[in-house]
Amino acid sequence: MDLLNTLVDKGLRRELPTREEALAVLATSDDELLDVVAAAGKVRRHWFGRRVKLNYLVNLKSGLCPEDCSYCSQRLGSSTGILKYTWLKPDEASKAAAAGLAGGAKRVCLVASGRGPTDRDVDRVAGTIKAIKDQNEGVEVCACLGLLSDGQAERLREAGADAYNHNLNTSESTYGDITTTHTYADRVDTVTKAHAAGLSACSGLIAGMGESDEDLVDVVYSLRELDPDSVPVNFLIPVEGTPLAKEWNLTPQRCLRILAMVRFVCPDVEVRIAGGREVHLRTMQPLALNLANSIFLGDYLTTEGQAGKADLEMIADAGFEVEGAGEVTLPEHRAAGGCGSHESAGCGSHEGAGCGSHESHESGGVCGTAVPATAANEARTDLVAVRRRGAGTDLAPNA
Repeated sequence: MDLLNTLVDKGLRRELPTREEALAVLATSDDELLDVVAAAGKVRRHWFGRRVKLNYLVNLKSGLCPEDCSYCSQRLGSSTGILKYTWLKPDEASKAAAAGLAGGAKRVCLVASGRGPTDRDVDRVAGTIKAIKDQNEGVEVCACLGLLSDGQAERLREAGADAYNHNLNTSESTYGDITTTHTYADRVDTVTKAHAAGLSACSGLIAGMGESDEDLVDVVYSLRELDPDSVPVNFLIPVEGTPLAKEWNLTPQRCLRILAMVRFVCPDVEVRIAGGREVHLRTMQPLALNLANSIFLGDYLTTEGQAGKADLEMIADAGFEVEGAGEVTLPEHRAAGGCGSHESAGCGSHEGAGCGSHESHESGGVCGTAVPATAANEARTDLVAVRRRGAGTDLAPNA
């Protein structure tokens, strides 16, 4: 296909595709899907080889959120039955992080529900960052605490945070349809604050909320303009008890096309398969590693993920390798200035939820559970299980 040859050439040059080209990727047929994956895979391998970065989530404070994000199991008035607890102590969070690091993760993502942190909350998280870094040499720590006030990003940076995650989630034109308690502009402002403080910015999207192809392209182009170092691509988990519980719009093929489009628009950034890979990609997860160079290991914030051992086996079986702690994730032109370096232009040229809305990181599915054969786009509620282990419980985490 001339389209794919053009997109590969542009990706290798870090050149922005046209909107028409990005939309055309989403409009390709299932018969063309392997060609799309192969083309985007060339761009992925050019910038990241066959390395897969592993990230591990620690939910510092679960539920109890005043925001009304429609996709989130921790939202105001949620009836989802998730774990609810207030702040973990630094030693508890460090113990939870250690499980993921032992499984091969090189980045720990510290997430807390709520609109945004108070200054006291920042102090709490600073203590947790110190505890984790004191006990684990070389670990990267990303904070995801919601909307930031002036000066808070700088304080997190001083405390040792390497990155800050805050997703845009969807296009500006449709943002008000999923959340009313804060605005799209609020989210952009927080990503900008993280950048300005020298933190490595992490910002992504959620697919599957009923958005159009145009909405998906809009948010990815907005992300490129914001220039994050990592872009998590989440696939909506329709958790019972949330307003979007009936939105089962994704097929594995659709998910692969979305990941390919993101790779073409953001060729040299860390594209992370975040929430929903087990639920929507299912047995097609290994193919997605040809498009993304990063995943979350084990369980998520409020739902269960694939077993950590299964993640590692999948990576090896697909011919990829886990990125080592001493390896630099980003290409040299992006990483030369260290975390937060943004010398090249656009997202193609450095995770989030926040505001208490963290279902965007969630994925579900219990490894080893037998499931019946179903149509590709049929609701798979059997793959969504509320997390009952790990942080906030007395049970060992899944890593």
